[in-house]
Amino acid sequence: MATTYTPQPTGSGLKANVQRVGAHLAGMVMPNIGAFIAWGLITALFIDTGWLPNKELAELVDPMVKVLLPVLIGYTGGRMVHDQRGAVVGAVATMGVVVGSEVPMFLGAMIIGPLAAYLMKLFDDLIQDRVRPGFEMLVDNFSAGILGMLMAVAGMKAIGPVVRTFTDAAGNGVDWLIEHDIMPLASVLIEPAKVLFLNNAINHGVLSPLGVQQAAEAGKSIMFMLETNPGPGLGVLLAYLFFGPRRLRATAPAAIIIQFFGGIHEIYFPYILMKPRMILAAIAGGATGVAIFLATDAGLVAPPAPGSIFAYVAQTPKDGWFGVYAGVLASAAVSFAVGSALLGFGKLAEERTGGETDGDGAEAASDKTADDDRAARTG
Repeated sequence: MATTYTPQPTGSGLKANVQRVGAHLAGMVMPNIGAFIAWGLITALFIDTGWLPNKELAELVDPMVKVLLPVLIGYTGGRMVHDQRGAVVGAVATMGVVVGSEVPMFLGAMIIGPLAAYLMKLFDDLIQDRVRPGFEMLVDNFSAGILGMLMAVAGMKAIGPVVRTFTDAAGNGVDWLIEHDIMPLASVLIEPAKVLFLNNAINHGVLSPLGVQQAAEAGKSIMFMLETNPGPGLGVLLAYLFFGPRRLRATAPAAIIIQFFGGIHEIYFPYILMKPRMILAAIAGGATGVAIFLATDAGLVAPPAPGSIFAYVAQTPKDGWFGVYAGVLASAAVSFAVGSALLGFGKLAEERTGGETDGDGAEAASDKTADDDRAARTG
């Protein structure tokens, strides 16, 4: 399921292992994006600072973000590991980290859902062909119930507190960045992690819970924009469109539509992995966007899921249009400028650099060799 949304990594190196973990984390979140959108729309419309404030309907916000969304993630993670039985125990176990928590337990659900399903799988493998005929349903139901109960207790007493401690530490780190006016430096960590397909884990596991807390107090939060800003990716793709190797320019327009309007950021990650120096463009664009968001006191009322410009429109507060879109456009412009420079404004696509031949250079050299051979034969 994870590979439906992210490329299947190959190899056994550190990068491949990190990508593999990121793909599984993305696979737990992406199938439930519709639920995130539903919650985001309810939040944007009906909270006190929303477009159509409604106190009664706003009561849906907290249960959905604190219970429904984590349970869906835990259910999906469990299903990825051990089909329906894994999904059931994953959902039950997730309730353990949800109950008593004051913050949305997305990260806790990503941990305990697959873990409970894996233990269920180990148990099923152990007793396979050992249960007497007629007792299969009894053993299946009671084993799932007992394991679900034990994992729910473990989640409530062990995993939940650990995740809360981690979230508090992350919040303190972000607060430190805010207090010292250096939050744009967060892009130095966020953008490279995104390219390793850890974007959903970063956003929904760390930044969104922090943003939910901040939005509950202030009505909006900059946390929702640190990872989801579509500007840096747009700038990178535009740089490829105008100055990238010719074989890639034709793919850039479709990628831009999918990334900027569809919100699927994964589409531009391979473009950076092909030329790792392009990560500097994404970092520069991301840092620029964050700086403008801070300077204009911009924020969104809920996570823009997925991170498309349309989702930004839906989650922008009534008085926050200038700061939000100034940041998005500026981050795209800076990312495009830096990316264009890193691509040599098209020159590096045709010339040998550092003893290597770029894709277009190889094609040009091959064409020249073929022409020389034909000239020799006719001569």
